[in-house]
Amino acid sequence: MNWDLPRPPSSMLEMLRLAADHGVPAGTCLAGTGLSAEELHGAGTEVTARQELVLVGNMLDALGNPPGLGIEAGQLYHLTTYGIWGFALVSSPTLRSAVGTALRFVDLSYSLGRIRPREEADDVRLVLDAPDVPPALRRFFVERDAAGIATIQRELLASPAPFREVAFAFPPPAGGTGRYEELFGVAPTFDAEETLIGIEPSRLDLPLPQANAHTEALALAQCRELLARRRARTGLAGRVRDVLVGLLPERPDADEVAARLHLATRTLRHRLAAEGTSYRALLSEVREHLAEELLITAGLPVEQIARRLGYVEVSSFSQAFRQWKGVGPREYRKRHPATSH
Repeated sequence: MNWDLPRPPSSMLEMLRLAADHGVPAGTCLAGTGLSAEELHGAGTEVTARQELVLVGNMLDALGNPPGLGIEAGQLYHLTTYGIWGFALVSSPTLRSAVGTALRFVDLSYSLGRIRPREEADDVRLVLDAPDVPPALRRFFVERDAAGIATIQRELLASPAPFREVAFAFPPPAGGTGRYEELFGVAPTFDAEETLIGIEPSRLDLPLPQANAHTEALALAQCRELLARRRARTGLAGRVRDVLVGLLPERPDADEVAARLHLATRTLRHRLAAEGTSYRALLSEVREHLAEELLITAGLPVEQIARRLGYVEVSSFSQAFRQWKGVGPREYRKRHPATSH
């Protein structure tokens, strides 16, 4: 999680709205963020995930951190809240394609957690967690993501659609689970090994009501450009990404990258940790981004992509790609033809 990646203040404004609904004033929530309510409403204001984390922590402290508040929070996030990212989803041809786009550009959403796809045949599950969030706040952010996914699906399909399964790695709330069942359309399992959402397979490949290939292509291009601009501006992590792009075929290690930046390796690791990331995470991020571009936009053979990204064996690249996207590179290419991007 890159805590300092710039983003619009929309999510923080929604959290202030939630806090106000529960009687918590904006000043209490914004303590320690370096921001005022007036600044959040200002044109051109940008914030960071780190500031939103502080805001939510303040709100939960004031309210006693009630279980289930994340479910209420996630329902505030409509497709229009997300800007161009939401526009790309709504113009996707199918729900399956929308899920792929959402995960590809998840850094343009307001998630502070991690969402991983798991696909077997036609079965698609989204596994949710928030390993970089302080333990006391994890339930809120995981539940917020889960409720946000349900809200997005409902708006994409223009009709309520039950999920195949929903499970939470948390105990059930003391007040009952009615709110969960109403939102997800199924009774969730609690105290599960992991939090996941199973999407109904029959819905995955149905055309979406507002699908438009031309609009989707324009929106995806804007998503790529916006994400690249945000990442390029992010401190030392941005400089490390730039170095890695040129060195990937040589399979660089942290020592070599640190030397290129005229830093000691220990200093590099310490400063990246302060920015909420690591050398290993950045290497994986750059490889994932370039793999998509080379696979979809450039249309290069999988073997050549693996070499360009510094993998000795194609099988190692395929395994890494499956961890990123839930499917292998060849199957991913079939589902995302170049004409759509």
